[in-house]
Amino acid sequence: MSVSALPAPVGDLLWGPSGRRRGHARLTLLALAVYLLFSAVCWLEVQLGMMQAAPAAWLCATSLAGISVFYGLVRSGISERLSHDPSLTMPQSVFGIAITAWGYAINPQLRGAVMAIMLLNLVWGMFVMSPREARLLGAQALVLLGGVMLWKSRTDPAQFPPHIEAIQFLFCVILMTAMSALAVSMGRLRAKLRQRQAELQAALAKIHHLATRDDLTGLVNRRHLTELLDAERTRQKHHGQPLSLVLMDLDHFKPINDNHGHAAGDQVLKIFADAAQAALRDTDVLGRWGGEEFLLMLPSTPQAQALQCVDRLRAGLAAAPFDEVAPGLRLTFSAGLSTCGDGEALQAAIERADKAMYRAKLRGRDGTVVG
Repeated sequence: MSVSALPAPVGDLLWGPSGRRRGHARLTLLALAVYLLFSAVCWLEVQLGMMQAAPAAWLCATSLAGISVFYGLVRSGISERLSHDPSLTMPQSVFGIAITAWGYAINPQLRGAVMAIMLLNLVWGMFVMSPREARLLGAQALVLLGGVMLWKSRTDPAQFPPHIEAIQFLFCVILMTAMSALAVSMGRLRAKLRQRQAELQAALAKIHHLATRDDLTGLVNRRHLTELLDAERTRQKHHGQPLSLVLMDLDHFKPINDNHGHAAGDQVLKIFADAAQAALRDTDVLGRWGGEEFLLMLPSTPQAQALQCVDRLRAGLAAAPFDEVAPGLRLTFSAGLSTCGDGEALQAAIERADKAMYRAKLRGRDGTVVG
């Protein structure tokens, strides 16, 4: 059975909650399995008389204890508070290199195989480490393994002949340099991919903004507001909460365009949008319905409370800086209010608000009529 095919309760216990931590815990648990396999090989070497029992036991106990600590830190989430890298890849790789160098010192007959294990430590972090970390790890591996080779060739030349250790070290330099260079290239590639991904996310966010927002005012556009209305109407029906709609038309907007120019009219629309947004609640949604018409969606708002919202908006608009457009300029709006009834189609409620708005205009403007 593969690790991905484990029963859900077992997987949750071993790897933790879903998300990035789960992936990090899986990799650390895989490393633990690798250490277990190497410990089994060490035990086999002891049985065959190729390693001494006591050094092998210390090596295996230290390696298993160390990787178990790493697994505990990652699985519990403590690593997320200790390091910028919650997977602890760099510390795990440093630990692995130290264990491998130790294994090289006590395993003279198979020390060539131990060098291959050293490479595994570099490969392990290749897909996570930065180029700088990859270079540091490669340098540490060379220094540590080279130091062990020099030490053993001086203290035990019979099993670690100096000339053979020198050749081994040259091979190690070549392999470590190549692997470090590859790890650096992978790190740079990941950095480019992250940059491309960030650029793509920014482009998608811009496209979404253009598709859902009015270019001039920055408010929700009609198409997106219709989608929000449909979603809110569905939620309202499910929870039995009221939904009020306010359709507003700016009074005497055409004379502003005629007397002060379209640039001034655009500025008036922007000021209105800013003032209205400042007066509304976080749950309210104001969108540009077309021209100088705006539709306000008031979720979970009965009629009386909706009228209070409109009054707040009027008060905020009275203090808006329209003098910036033209000295003495003031702006008012006519509003039609409707509250969606049970079983009423959303379009019918919008039409009621529209008719009520026109009645407000006929009554002299700067007022609110309930439809």
